[in-house]
Amino acid sequence: MSAQYSGPFREGDRVQLTGPKNKLNSITLESGKVFHSHRGYIDHDALIGLPDGSVVENSVGVEHLALRPLLTDFVMSMPRGAAIIYPKDAAQILGQADVFPGATVVEAGVGSGALSLWLLRAIGPGGRLSSFERREEFADVARGNVAAYFGREPHEWTVTVGDLVEALPAVHPEHTVDRVVLDMLAPWECVDVVADALKPGGVVLCYVATVTQLSRTVEAFRDTGLFTNPVPNETMIRGWHVEGLAVRPDHRMIGHTGFLVSARRLAPGAVLPELKRRASKSDFSDEDMEAWTPGALGERGISPKSLRKRVRAATATANAALAREAREGDATGAGDSADSAHEASETAPRDEIG
Repeated sequence: MSAQYSGPFREGDRVQLTGPKNKLNSITLESGKVFHSHRGYIDHDALIGLPDGSVVENSVGVEHLALRPLLTDFVMSMPRGAAIIYPKDAAQILGQADVFPGATVVEAGVGSGALSLWLLRAIGPGGRLSSFERREEFADVARGNVAAYFGREPHEWTVTVGDLVEALPAVHPEHTVDRVVLDMLAPWECVDVVADALKPGGVVLCYVATVTQLSRTVEAFRDTGLFTNPVPNETMIRGWHVEGLAVRPDHRMIGHTGFLVSARRLAPGAVLPELKRRASKSDFSDEDMEAWTPGALGERGISPKSLRKRVRAATATANAALAREAREGDATGAGDSADSAHEASETAPRDEIG
């Protein structure tokens, strides 16, 4: 049975029950089955046939809101073999990569299938999604999640277990792919094969987690001369608490999850016009690039000359502080002596004075 996005609940539909304190439970409707909680139960048959958005009471009178889960809800609660791309990033990927109905899209890796679900919804039945995953067990989890959501195995989706660099040319001839989305540790290793697969004007978008991956990915695409200048960004979401005049930001927010880097394929033989910019200290050498790789990260040593300079600066700062304390101590001591002499003259017997 295919997924249904509206209308009365049917047997086989996923239903999200929201109980007291916003506790969520997702169930698949089956005639004769019962949903149990620590405070009563609800017969599945009592839900079948009700319209979406109904409120039902369980056996002890506790009310539950029944809704079909949105794709966001499904993704956040589905079984995971690997970490998922969160809905906030998936939405940006669809927008920034300009994924359209009927598009031919390549995705690597597939992970738990979260992004695959968003991509399949975007390309529609007339499109084609080719997902690549190195680990068979992750591919199995993704297949199960996609089939569970759609109620079928989408004919427009294929999952290939293997390395993208080796497998992509066998699946897609040169310049036949509209969009490529890379969610992997080292996307820079796939730049050449992605360039071969993309149509001129096609979009590649990479999802990376760290700044070292970000810098290496951007520079790799620049070095090929086959893409427009990469555009990196990240997305953060902050919710708000609104109750009457009590309006304030939520105490918690969805902060950094990953960086997105997008670029477009140039036409064969085209040379990207050089950007006019002033000389910058951010220019780098091959040695710098090697130092930016994740494997080369570690404690960076300091030269003896620089270390001696820092010791001198620290010593001078310490000596200045000690001298200041000594001066203030001497001034305080002199003041105390004068005050003591004055007090002695004031308290001495008059016949002893003079």
